[in-house]
Amino acid sequence: MTLASVRPDRRHAATPTTVPAAPTPPAPAPAPPVPAAPTPRPAAPGRARALLLVIVLGALSAVGPLATDLYLPALPDIAADLGTSESAVKFTLTSVMAGMALGQLVVGPLSDRWGRRLPLLAGTAVFTATTVAIAFSPTVEVFSALRFLQGLSAAAGLVVSRAIVSDVFDGEAAAVFFSRLVLLSGLAPMLGPILGGQLLLLGPWPVLFGALGAVGLLTTALVWWALPESLPREHRTAVDPRGQLRVFGALLRDTRFLLPTLTLALSFGMSFTYISAFSFVSHNELGADAQRFALVFAVTTLGMILGNQVNAVLVRHVEIHRRLLLGLTGSIASVGALSALAAADAASLASVTAALFVMMLFTGLVSPNATALALAHLPADRAGSGSALLGTLQFGLGSAVAALAGWGGAVTLSGMSAVMLAAAVGAAAVFSVTAVGARRARTRAA
Repeated sequence: MTLASVRPDRRHAATPTTVPAAPTPPAPAPAPPVPAAPTPRPAAPGRARALLLVIVLGALSAVGPLATDLYLPALPDIAADLGTSESAVKFTLTSVMAGMALGQLVVGPLSDRWGRRLPLLAGTAVFTATTVAIAFSPTVEVFSALRFLQGLSAAAGLVVSRAIVSDVFDGEAAAVFFSRLVLLSGLAPMLGPILGGQLLLLGPWPVLFGALGAVGLLTTALVWWALPESLPREHRTAVDPRGQLRVFGALLRDTRFLLPTLTLALSFGMSFTYISAFSFVSHNELGADAQRFALVFAVTTLGMILGNQVNAVLVRHVEIHRRLLLGLTGSIASVGALSALAAADAASLASVTAALFVMMLFTGLVSPNATALALAHLPADRAGSGSALLGTLQFGLGSAVAALAGWGGAVTLSGMSAVMLAAAVGAAAVFSVTAVGARRARTRAA
């Protein structure tokens, strides 16, 4: 069974052929062209199927963020329990992000070759087993290694869900669907720390990973029962490793793909710096306990969800590059305000929360539009590879940017905000090149 595509039938349309007459004289005149039968396509999914698709893909996209954010309130407890430093425990965030970056680079091409369902089922099953094993980690080194494996397997949900959207939707419809997808997947970072803080009232930090393992098991069941295949066999491609490297090389040389991807990666680095550093900043400088930290995190993530829904409304009225510019400009302004609070030593939990809320709201405008721009022009047989490379650059560059916040010492509000501001300005600078190229293309077309 395959999921219907609602994108225009531009990628796999058959080419008309002609049937020539027999050449032997006296022969009749050549027969008129007989078009070849087009590749049959199933009917477009109705509302019920589209809603189910949003729920399933939203759950798949949420697994990675939930694995990242559920245990954030427990980071100080994990450091104490495993007898290690704050920086060593913070590295477990980097290890899971590195796993998700590398995993997408592997799973994406596999989904182009074997279809979307099989890599998803394998990934969610491995994620469940690895997550349960983390609960029994005796040392921070084992903890970090298992987190890397957890990230590798969680990558399947991230990369394949984007590829499925590329299979099914096109253009502005893809941007709208990405906004709806981020609405559901955004609940994970909003509810993750809240749920983690409440679970810590019931038991020690291993309880968090037991609950996360149950989520992985539920996600595996959802894929098995509710997600049909979206890439038909006749549209799959088998690429050898050298050929795959050539595909990635072609994507990296394609500025229509690379520039929006780098914009997304730097913007993600800005927000991930906040995600990875704020638990220590709120605890050490702002006096917040695990429950108050979770509340702040929920408020700021609500801003991101609100931004995504604003984007869905703006799709019909504002061109995609202008929406992206609005998101990047607001991000710079809000992070600049946060940096000013830190420099003036005037930060409080309330003022920092307000600045971060605004930042995340405008980030909600950046992610769906940058993703849609990067993937919009790719053919179906490169959607998985494009999604994989996009995710790898997003998580790889994003985690590298975030690591700078604690470079050479303890994480501070001033260090966190400085790295965030540099990433926001960098994203806007890359986007300016994208916008200039798009304007020239429209001028030539006119």
